[in-house]
Amino acid sequence: MNSSIPDLSQRLDFAVEAARRAGELILTYYQRDDLQVDLKSDESPVTAADRGAEELIRQLIDETFPDDGVLGEECDDKPTTNGYRWILDPVDGTKSFVHGVPLFGTLIGLEYDGEMVAGVCRFPALNEVVYAATGQGTWWQTGENEPRRAKVTDVAQMADALFCTTTITGWDTTGNRAAFDRLCDAAQLVRGWSDCYGHILVATGRADVMVDPEMNAWDIAALIPIVQEAGGEFVDWAGNTTIDGGNGLSVNSSLKDEVLGLLKN
Repeated sequence: MNSSIPDLSQRLDFAVEAARRAGELILTYYQRDDLQVDLKSDESPVTAADRGAEELIRQLIDETFPDDGVLGEECDDKPTTNGYRWILDPVDGTKSFVHGVPLFGTLIGLEYDGEMVAGVCRFPALNEVVYAATGQGTWWQTGENEPRRAKVTDVAQMADALFCTTTITGWDTTGNRAAFDRLCDAAQLVRGWSDCYGHILVATGRADVMVDPEMNAWDIAALIPIVQEAGGEFVDWAGNTTIDGGNGLSVNSSLKDEVLGLLKN
């Protein structure tokens, strides 16, 4: 553990458990015929599962770490008084969730003094969790199996790479369709394994590149430590590791420059 980050292991353990409990709540709504789907101001969908899971995680944070701040997709911001801030996306991949597709996840990121230091991504419908903290590696658990160390691939060129992305329309609306076409032409294989699932595929060595043309801070926060501790990099399209870039990619270090070049050409 990095000794300059106090109580990091404690908070990581807490986040893994909080994600598990949020997942149990989310599954009570999953594949229900009476699920109500509302549209937010940006036309993105939201459900009672999104709201309820974030409210539950916030309640657990308030009870356990009352001085920690919270930024979440569905509720108001709470400022930090001790340098810690939790960044939450209760259901990343709500479109998958509402269509009954199991590739949605609960994202819990932890920031300390402006740096992302821990992250958890749990897939409730798959009973799978991936988590990491600075200096502690990335760990991947499926079902009741023992957690195992996760790492990115060592694929060194796009001609041998599996490239994932979330949605074609996002490339069009951001004016980046040509970049998408270049990536498709360069990659050996292209798949639409989307949202946090695609990024976690990179962290666990099941895909080589995941690129999203549109991302918010709560989409990104948990992914930074997860991908980094697995030996990869999460950066925006300018090559910066930030939660505020508006887009992002998960990739191993060998492929990063080639991918960034294809995005910029």
